[in-house]
Order: sequence, then structure tokens, then C-alpha cells
Amino acid sequence: MAYMMDSWWGSGDGCMGGYGGWGFPFFGMWGMMLIWFIVFLIIGYFVYLDANKRGMNGILWWILIIIPMVGILALILYVILRETGGHRIAEGKTAMDILKERYAKGEVTSEQFQTMSEELKK
Repeated sequence: MAYMMDSWWGSGDGCMGGYGGWGFPFFGMWGMMLIWFIVFLIIGYFVYLDANKRGMNGILWWILIIIPMVGILALILYVILRETGGHRIAEGKTAMDILKERYAKGEVTSEQFQTMSEELKK
């Protein structure tokens, strides 16, 4: 019976002997690579979501993160270079639309609104 367990237990060279280690072949070299790849996929997914929220190219950052050798460097670069604000001006809004919104919210007085709208029409 012991000879049948040698392939599972690493043929007697200690706890990490053979390819399996600890009696479970999944956690060998390929198993650990698979686990790290899954970790990078998860990190890449969260970076993708964050980049899209900030108006950056999420697919590009996701690809850079899932490449493990380049991934850590890309993650550091992303954190340093990402845009600080999560709010973008919606496409199609003109300066006049924004001024009208600010006037409607009471952020701008009627005199300021008239002055700014005249300047925008020039």
C-alpha cells in the first residue's frame, strides 16, 4: 500500500518532495501558476472597472494587468497615472448648457449669468 502512495506523497523526500507537495498534486508548480493567474485576473477586473469609471481605457489596463511579469509594474503605473476625478462632463454638453445648469442650481447670479452667456456667444 505504501508504494501506491509514493506518487501522492512525494516518494519519501519530505513534505514538498515530488511534483505534488503535501500529497495534493494541484499545488505543484502549475497549480501555483494557475492561482497567481486567477489573482491577476481578479485584480485586472477591478482595475478595468476603475479605469472605465474614470474615463480611461479599461481594456488596455486590464490587458497590462493580466500579463503577470508586466502586471505589477502596470498596476503601479496605473495607480500613479490615473485621473483623480471620477466625474466626467457628459459628451454633448456645451459650455452654455453647463452655465444654464449652474444658474438653475443658484450657483451663479443673474448678472453673472448674463455676462458669461454674452462671452460664450462671442
